[in-house]
Amino acid sequence: MGSSGDGTAMGGPYPLHSSAAGHSPKRPMVVQGSGDATSGQSEQEQIGYRGPTACAAAGITYRQLDYWARTGLVEPSVRSAGGSGTQRLYSFRDVVVLKIVKRFLDTGVSLQNIRTTVQHLRDRGFQDLERMTLMSDGATVYECTSPDEVHDLLQGGQGVFGIAVGVVWRDVEAALSQLHGERIETGETLVRPNPADELARRRNRAV
Repeated sequence: MGSSGDGTAMGGPYPLHSSAAGHSPKRPMVVQGSGDATSGQSEQEQIGYRGPTACAAAGITYRQLDYWARTGLVEPSVRSAGGSGTQRLYSFRDVVVLKIVKRFLDTGVSLQNIRTTVQHLRDRGFQDLERMTLMSDGATVYECTSPDEVHDLLQGGQGVFGIAVGVVWRDVEAALSQLHGERIETGETLVRPNPADELARRRNRAV
């Protein structure tokens, strides 16, 4: 049986699996969108964040957030703006995706590939995201779940830019821990302690 090609995915979005003997048996998968996610909710997914909070944690402007929501690039999965007086509500996972989109846009990845990547991220299980690395050669986005797969792309001269989703996850987690959230089921506002206020209280107690 012949080789499946030259190892690139420029001809179309298909999984990278070599069919030739002697080739590496495991290759990174080209990111493709599919159906709806079927993952269960974690504690993080039971809390929603309003637009300004999502912007602060993702490092984007409200104009970007609004545009991405209106064009369907990244829509809030908890609550959309349904008219006057209602505000969008984003999940923790949404905010992680917002930050990833921002990084890809900053490095010149095409909007079409970013849209495909967003759909792929939504399709994956919630915990799967922490272990994922997204690589791009500027033309295609690949998902890597092991150091070997990252190495294969680098050796092939394809993966010139990478995002360790787990790192983005932890950055967003740290940012949101200092910002207000809202319980999705009850609408209760979760007021996070302000580090500066807490420091002041400690100083006052020490006096």
